[in-house]
Amino acid sequence: MSRRFLAGSFLAAIVMLGLAISSVWAEPSAEQLRDTIRKYIQRQEQALGSFTVADWKQKGKLRTLSLIRVHERVGKTGDYYYSCTDMKDAATGDQLDLDFDVSDSSKELKVVAVRIHKDNGKPRYTYDEHDNLVALAD
Repeated sequence: MSRRFLAGSFLAAIVMLGLAISSVWAEPSAEQLRDTIRKYIQRQEQALGSFTVADWKQKGKLRTLSLIRVHERVGKTGDYYYSCTDMKDAATGDQLDLDFDVSDSSKELKVVAVRIHKDNGKPRYTYDEHDNLVALAD
């Protein structure tokens, strides 16, 4: 084998290894995170007939919601990515802002928590300087 062939093969192997490593550790895109949330909602609708969330302010009452939109903004707090949705309550017509936490722990995006952040624009909680959730008084 010629040295030119070996050098070219070695260079190609390094490039391929670099591509493989970068794809393993690549951060998910904003669209991948939003799509994970959309699919999570769709799966619950298909399995249960509707998307519901327990409302801790109403002693765990289930609220049946329909998706209006997934927000464009996504971020990361601690170990989780997050994004929000605007949802409409089927019974009351209230507009809720839900926060979805998304994990990528096994290189698979998965919704791990859903919380009602705002009810008709009124926030129920905020975060402190350490990203801890802090409930707001009524």
